[in-house]
Amino acid sequence: MRRLSCFKSYDIRGRLGEELDDGLAYLIGRGFARVLQPGMVVTGRDVRESSPGLQAALMAGLQDEGVDVIDLGLCGTEEVYFATDHFGAGGGLMVTASHNPITYNGIKMVRAGARPISADTGLNAIRDLVGLDNFGPVRPLGARGALRRENPRDVYADRVVSYLDAGVLRPLRILVNAGNGVAGPAFDAIEERVLAIGAPFEFIRMNHDPDSHFPNGIPNPLLAENQPATAHAVRVAGADMGVAWDGDFDRCFFFDETGAFIDGEYVVGLLAQAFLGKEPGTKIVHDPRVIWNTVDVVTRGGGVAVACQTGHAHLKAKMREVDAVYGGEMSAHHYFRAFMYCDSGMIPWILVAERMGQTGKSLSALVAEMRAAFPSSGEINFVVPDPAAAVARFEAVYLPLAETVDRMDGVSLEMGDWRVNLRMSNTEALLRLNIETKGDRDLLAAKVAEVSALLQAA
Repeated sequence: MRRLSCFKSYDIRGRLGEELDDGLAYLIGRGFARVLQPGMVVTGRDVRESSPGLQAALMAGLQDEGVDVIDLGLCGTEEVYFATDHFGAGGGLMVTASHNPITYNGIKMVRAGARPISADTGLNAIRDLVGLDNFGPVRPLGARGALRRENPRDVYADRVVSYLDAGVLRPLRILVNAGNGVAGPAFDAIEERVLAIGAPFEFIRMNHDPDSHFPNGIPNPLLAENQPATAHAVRVAGADMGVAWDGDFDRCFFFDETGAFIDGEYVVGLLAQAFLGKEPGTKIVHDPRVIWNTVDVVTRGGGVAVACQTGHAHLKAKMREVDAVYGGEMSAHHYFRAFMYCDSGMIPWILVAERMGQTGKSLSALVAEMRAAFPSSGEINFVVPDPAAAVARFEAVYLPLAETVDRMDGVSLEMGDWRVNLRMSNTEALLRLNIETKGDRDLLAAKVAEVSALLQAA
């Protein structure tokens, strides 16, 4: 039995040579073919040195099961999502480790229509087949699946730019930091179209070319230590906005004109405003960790806020269920109905730039009111020896005082003028804490200190 710790709840991720290698990727290709019977699939890869070999092995496994394969080559995860739907393929597989360390790689999977595959909708079944490694002989040469190379980037870029209303735009200088991942080439195609429709934008590029050695570090703008470089570049360039992507650009992160990083829940608020202006009364799906600002923005905008368990499979399913135009997570995943209900790292900056044009406000001004009304701690991670015991201590103190209790994702408690969400990591001995208040930064600081001390008590 092979070691299968690289199979996670929503994708495949593992240390190269220990948890994931070309041999395992080949078996995953065969397992994917057996479970989904896709007929034809789309594959792509990020810029990591290990990705071409893993993708080649994956494609060989698929072909040996008689599946036709479309190879996009170097691309972003959302380009695989788009191409899966565009070509009418029965599935899509993206070789990427996104923002994980250089010693990792992985595979993200979707089925027909770019619908997600998770543990209970096919991933565990693939894992079980791979573990048995009893696929039998491969098909004879004439019965193997065909392989062809395609590059639908132009039609993908057209879809992204279709979100932009050129009539409301104003001149903006925008700094873009691709982090030497795969965002650069896709951005170039989008920029060409943005400028062609008359958008008065000037772009400043940073770490733009894909580089498998990541000379400026693994692109993960969510980490505080990675943010100063982009913030400094924004200030030096005199940019109106900074945008930074992770390695496979399915997440994007924003900096205002002062270089200040904009926390994810406020970006969700901005994008909710953008869609409420286009579709009054529409539904907006959001994750349950930090919610007060989102609920306020959506309610005041005449929309309907719908909470959903964290995770892309949950968000996409809920959006389909309620016919939501947009769904957002504070972790910088943003989902769009007109983009197969999938997450995109390119559509958000298009909409934020449009919002700046509509309102005539700076990015800092757009979020200032939200930050003041509902300050939040951001997600704070705690390494504790016994997470379950720490949660029990927390609940013993705060449950009796709570006005409402919600266990959609961990435990969320509304405490009157402050709210707290605490959840255990699915993969590590970590606790993740989020606290928000109603306009009271002093209370926020006090409660963060109070709860932190309790969680870390011996």
